[in-house]
Amino acid sequence: MNTAKRYLITSALPYANGLKHIGHLAGAYLPADIYVRYLRAGQKDVVFVCGSDEHGAAITIQAMKEHTTPRAIVDKYHAILESNMADLGISFDIYHRTSDPLQHETAQEFFAHLEKNGDLETRESEQFYDEAAQTFLADRYITGTCPVCGYTNAYGDQCEKCGSTLSPEQLINPKSTLSGNPPVLRPTRHWYLPLNKHEEWLRGWILGEHGNDWKPNVLGQCKSWLDAGLQPRAVTRDLDWGISLPAGTPGGEGKVLYVWFDAPIGYISATRQWAKNTGRDWKPYWYDGDTKLVHFIGKDNIVFHCIIFPVMLKLHGNILPDNVPSNEFMNLEGDKMSTSRGWSIEMEDYINDFVKKEHGGGMLVDALRYYLTVIAPESKDSEFTWKGFQDAVNSELVAIFGNFVNRSFVLMHKLCKGKVPPLHTPRMDDADRNMLSAFEKTKAVTEQLLEGYKFRDALFEVIDLARKGNKYMQEKEPWIIAKSLEQTPGNQELIDNCLHICLQLTANLAVLINPFLPNTARKMLYMMKVVEKMLDWENAGKTRLLSAGYSLRAPELLFRKIDDAEVMEQVEKLKAKAAALSTAAGDTSAAIPAATEVAPVKAEIQYDDFAKLDLRVGTIVSAEKVAKADKLLKLEVDLGFEKRTIVSGIAMHFSPEEIVGKQVTVVVNLAPRKMRGIESAGMILMAGDADGKLKFVNPDEPVANGSEVS
Repeated sequence: MNTAKRYLITSALPYANGLKHIGHLAGAYLPADIYVRYLRAGQKDVVFVCGSDEHGAAITIQAMKEHTTPRAIVDKYHAILESNMADLGISFDIYHRTSDPLQHETAQEFFAHLEKNGDLETRESEQFYDEAAQTFLADRYITGTCPVCGYTNAYGDQCEKCGSTLSPEQLINPKSTLSGNPPVLRPTRHWYLPLNKHEEWLRGWILGEHGNDWKPNVLGQCKSWLDAGLQPRAVTRDLDWGISLPAGTPGGEGKVLYVWFDAPIGYISATRQWAKNTGRDWKPYWYDGDTKLVHFIGKDNIVFHCIIFPVMLKLHGNILPDNVPSNEFMNLEGDKMSTSRGWSIEMEDYINDFVKKEHGGGMLVDALRYYLTVIAPESKDSEFTWKGFQDAVNSELVAIFGNFVNRSFVLMHKLCKGKVPPLHTPRMDDADRNMLSAFEKTKAVTEQLLEGYKFRDALFEVIDLARKGNKYMQEKEPWIIAKSLEQTPGNQELIDNCLHICLQLTANLAVLINPFLPNTARKMLYMMKVVEKMLDWENAGKTRLLSAGYSLRAPELLFRKIDDAEVMEQVEKLKAKAAALSTAAGDTSAAIPAATEVAPVKAEIQYDDFAKLDLRVGTIVSAEKVAKADKLLKLEVDLGFEKRTIVSGIAMHFSPEEIVGKQVTVVVNLAPRKMRGIESAGMILMAGDADGKLKFVNPDEPVANGSEVS
């Protein structure tokens, strides 16, 4: 077991710009909560921090949508998010917010420290500018047609239809969301964190020091970024909502800290506020090497928590993360989860539809926690379905775990006068001894899996112990033995042994299930008439947790079944919500997502329209990253009759080295466009798969460069 002196656990700060769905819960909050509850049960010094991310363009855009101010938006959604997390059992020690004055103070001090030490650099770059609104535009303030799938309302940083990562220069017919006018490029000056200067250290720290203990998906994404070559990254923006630069910073007027510089510093300010609230010292949690810092995130945050923030922490003199357990994405009923498209289950909706509708809603909190852990996207994308939820609750929680606990209590009251029977050692057999030894074995395996952030497998071990208990009870058949007691009174000892072991197993299950299903564990404590101290992790594996002769309460069902009508109602509600949002947005083609990620068929054209396209096969002969653009690659493509320069937004999917020599299909008669000052003469055809990953559209076998595609 890990021997760190103290633990600081963080979950990614959610944007306070709207409701969050259960995919978010499964990605960064529930896994962290399971781990924290396990540490607390082990009497560890642990602080669990999170808070609302309240700056950036996403906030101001939502304010415009709701015809209000950014402050009103963050106040509204911060309260909702904090309440939702608490309702679903996420046990933060503090849920802070980045608009708090303490965060402003902390972030400004951080920036000033780096600036004073010469760790930042300033440079001029071109950024889109709205001449009518007289302001520079963040990527999210620019919309246009996605070059990958043709969706007409793609943002300047991402297409929410196909999931492709974009840059504003790639959009077809870009326009400002403020004025509706096409933006123009203008020079502006900003501060940058020169990540390129830290590549060697990052490679050694990530791939060397943590190459064996971080998740493969985390290491793979980090290696891809490092292999492609890191670029200086802006830490300031031209916005009027955010944390302003420290007073007196030359040239800092009208600029704020970039949200991804500001947000992770929120972990530090949250810890400082927690310390103020509790009278503790916050500094050891960020400066003492005996602290184990663990960031729980989704895969879209890997680069920030594994590359950018560690560089910031190192330069500032803080400790570095020991691990960054990142989950993949959770899909929903065959499609990507998306609040903006209505294809999602908001935490708020689940709470209102299930938790608050009946007495004892904690059972339904645990039902959701259980299913989300069972299907956790720990190594690859997973999928939530309402039928899967129903099956997990009915066939596993009810039929295995709940059934074992209920039968143990019912038989104890019926056959042992409502008291824990004694254990008659001389009458024990191998089945009894094997069942008792399973307690410690399950604890050891579960503990190892929890320490390795394998929560799905750890939960399986706990449920499997209940499954073994059911099998053991079924083989012992105490209810059958009870029928022969008049002829063989001594067989009461066999009944006693079976139910004594089953009740000790029940107590162990309460300890083991507590990190995952805390409401269930506490209900079991009530039935056993024991105090919460029973849930200390050191009690797991023990065979004498309940004293012989101790009276227990009557059994209560731990879970209820989910019926077909509930499932059907939720599926119909999901479809209706998606259809309503799509219709409101004027995009009826996407009213109800298909079973797989398929872009809608575009408007019908005539053959003459298609014939205007000149598609040729070419070979990429060179590729390089475009300066000051993380998403763009500059390609030289041999078309047989000539070589063309094409700028393509595929840098997040491919490194330059891996695509040189590949044959591609090119639209060669597309009007040239300038992107980052480079004239792009053509477009590479790409296809996006269900995971949002791009693939080249190329011939199955090599053909001559310049060959027509028809």
